[in-house]
Amino acid sequence: MLKTFPKGGVHPPENKLTSAKSIKRMAVPKVVYVPISQHIGIPAEIIVNVKDAVEIGQVIAKSGGFVSSNIHSPVAGTVTKLDLIIDTSGYKKQCIVIRTDVKNEANFQEIEYPLVKDIILEPKAILQKINDYGIVGLGGATFPAHVKLNVKEGTVLDHLIINGVECEPYLTADHRLMLEKAEEIMVGVEILMHALNINKAIIGIENNKKDAIDIFKKLTQNNQKIKVAALQVKYPQGGEKQLVRALLNREVPKNGLPLDVGVIVHNVGTIFAIYQAIQHNVPLTERVVTVTGKKLENPANYWVKIGTPITDLVNEVGGLPEGTRKIVNGGPMMGKAIKNTDVPVTKGTSGILVIADDEASRGEPKNCIRCSECVFVCPMGLEPHLLMNLSEKGLYERASAEDIMTCIECGSCSYVCPSHRPLLDYIRFGKQIVKKLNTAKN
Repeated sequence: MLKTFPKGGVHPPENKLTSAKSIKRMAVPKVVYVPISQHIGIPAEIIVNVKDAVEIGQVIAKSGGFVSSNIHSPVAGTVTKLDLIIDTSGYKKQCIVIRTDVKNEANFQEIEYPLVKDIILEPKAILQKINDYGIVGLGGATFPAHVKLNVKEGTVLDHLIINGVECEPYLTADHRLMLEKAEEIMVGVEILMHALNINKAIIGIENNKKDAIDIFKKLTQNNQKIKVAALQVKYPQGGEKQLVRALLNREVPKNGLPLDVGVIVHNVGTIFAIYQAIQHNVPLTERVVTVTGKKLENPANYWVKIGTPITDLVNEVGGLPEGTRKIVNGGPMMGKAIKNTDVPVTKGTSGILVIADDEASRGEPKNCIRCSECVFVCPMGLEPHLLMNLSEKGLYERASAEDIMTCIECGSCSYVCPSHRPLLDYIRFGKQIVKKLNTAKN
């Protein structure tokens, strides 16, 4: 029987339109817009000036603190502006604008890096390099990788979990990366095991990616330390707490981390980025992005330079079709609609989803009928209907007491609600207020 997490979850239509499409390489844009806050934590500090010439991979903004991350130039060119632009969050953020030059011509084609299996760096040097090269979690959270890997002395770790689930509908960036860079990902796993002194690793992949499961089972057939686990297809299995429970039957504490139960979890995209940094001295300046939608002319997966305007990606797949209602940064469950396509790709951009009128319309919200569907599907065991009501009425202290901050914002509650109530919208808003109140108290 396939493993899964026991509490809640849903199975929306998968719509993996691009799962059979190999990753293409986007042409280097004429201008890139590089935000200095592409990670959870403190924004990086700009260290370049207008008119400065920059090279590919050069640090242009340094980590602003422990929970922060370096930003590197994705192109060779000239800094033309240090400006405030609207990013995928919908808010204006500080940004470095770079006009590219002819040095990027050789970068139109993917560089064929040889597979390097030998790990020569000591653990401390590996962790420092992950910090220096701006690696963050590429599964969506963008948590600085060096912070997650900074394990306190005395902490007992026994498993590294590799998240190859990609349970969000439509998105196939991780799936394609696993198919095309499996050997490199395997080396990346071994690099982290060496750095953390962990002897066991599990690669968790949902069973709708049988080709990826087969590849990794073949690569691990003689490896006693790294195993592959096929998982039942259920959303939001890619959540860290859900994945740890599914694979190891360990319950991460309510306000805790996988670290509390002896586990570290990393996404396959992050593992590949770590491999590139350690074995080839390549900082995180590009990522795989799925550009998809049922009405798009040619949905596809692309290697994209950080800072590339989303307009370029949409044009690459044939432009916005008539009747487009929404453009979503991410997938349909956890992604957020963006105002326009002028915003840039960041380290956290896993996909761009174009949704037509007939798919995007919400039903008219009605009164709650007390059916408890939202409670049944909540993977965190919360009462979404209650949390929405408390947020709507401004009862934030009560919302905090009802564990609103443990919500992972998966959207399962809104998905199943027969009354079309905007549960997640209100819970997200309530979480923001509670977070501010808690910060003020401290």
